[in-house]
Amino acid sequence: MNLHDSERVSGVLGSCGCIEVASPDEADIVVFMTCCVREKADTHLYGQVSAMVSAPVPPSGRRLVAIGGCIAQRDGENIRKHMKNVDVVFGTRAISSLPELLVGALEGNGKSVQADVSEDDPGFSSDLPSRRETPWHAWVPIMTGCNNFCSYCIVPYVRGRERDRVFEDIVDEVSRLREDGVREVCLLGQNVNSFGRQRYGSPRFAELLRAVGETGIERIRFTSSHPKDLSPETILAMAETPAVMPQLHLAVQSGSTRVLKAMNRHYSREDYLALTDQIKSAMPGIALSTDIIVGFPGETEEDFEQTLSLVKEVGFESAFTFIYSKRPGTPAAEIDDPTPREVIQERFDRLAELVAQQAFDANQVEFSRTVEALVEGVSKRDGDVLVGHSPKNKTVHFRAPEGVEPDSLIGKLVEVKVEEARTWYLRGPMVGEPR
Repeated sequence: MNLHDSERVSGVLGSCGCIEVASPDEADIVVFMTCCVREKADTHLYGQVSAMVSAPVPPSGRRLVAIGGCIAQRDGENIRKHMKNVDVVFGTRAISSLPELLVGALEGNGKSVQADVSEDDPGFSSDLPSRRETPWHAWVPIMTGCNNFCSYCIVPYVRGRERDRVFEDIVDEVSRLREDGVREVCLLGQNVNSFGRQRYGSPRFAELLRAVGETGIERIRFTSSHPKDLSPETILAMAETPAVMPQLHLAVQSGSTRVLKAMNRHYSREDYLALTDQIKSAMPGIALSTDIIVGFPGETEEDFEQTLSLVKEVGFESAFTFIYSKRPGTPAAEIDDPTPREVIQERFDRLAELVAQQAFDANQVEFSRTVEALVEGVSKRDGDVLVGHSPKNKTVHFRAPEGVEPDSLIGKLVEVKVEEARTWYLRGPMVGEPR
């Protein structure tokens, strides 16, 4: 969602005549888009904003610094108190106000201004101009906000309650994107499975997947998917819509029913395992990934062992693993936990080792197969190596055939014969012609 909002910020400023530059040192306007799910983001923000104080002054003689996104929504006025060089603060639903706020900062002779960070704006950022990062991929929000209030999560407090976009507007947007050369879309929402409940009275995500698939878009992904709302109808729509990629990210957070209840997740360990069995039955070979929190307040060794056993039983092919980060204002932040940090770290390391082993094992299945990859660019480590992702969202490395300019393949779909299967990537030669 932050990446999408950043593209909208770039689009809005571009429509006002601003030109994107390569580095903050060259910029008259620097906008920080923020996330407050984990404490690390706060630390990075304060460090980077402070660094702007000593950055070279641009030719215009004045640099405006703006902070948007979830930290802006959460902290509001306090940002200006602690970071004196910030000119504009705008909330999660105030992107359209950014140009006038920047003008106000300039006309105020250096006085900081703050956007209204309330939830009164009824619009969606998707209604604003966009400058996409790539021409072949697009983020398509279908809803904003969250009604779940997991006890550890700050998102409902900074993104607000669920609000759905109009069904037909989403389908029309995907159709336009396809006509514009986009090959892959990712449908966005804090809980896409509940799409439609707020606007239409009942979820319509399964129907939306089918409708988006009928636009002719070649690849469909979506995030985030909450287990409690993933319906049999949606699973069937995934299986019957060819454009939906055979990969699903389904956050479990813990394998312990006791901890899941404390997290306010509204499902048990058994519920989750039954759900993943349904998914694998409908879509054999689907790649499942997840989110897992280690060290939630009160988690015991027995609870953690249940998480390890669930990871093994489901067979996740990748996972985002986190050590619990206390978020002020959430119910879990009020729970005291005497568990030593080194115990939590040791558990985290064990989980990371298991996830890495399962990722390696899953990639061995792809060895000697030919996989399709959407080419996204060149490797940061080797300019001769191209990087893409397979339908299962596996990272794929390959070299351009002799005589083919690597840049000409970016944004194309290619076939790669897997001759090397590592933990986090597949590698091999390109075969056949790109399309």
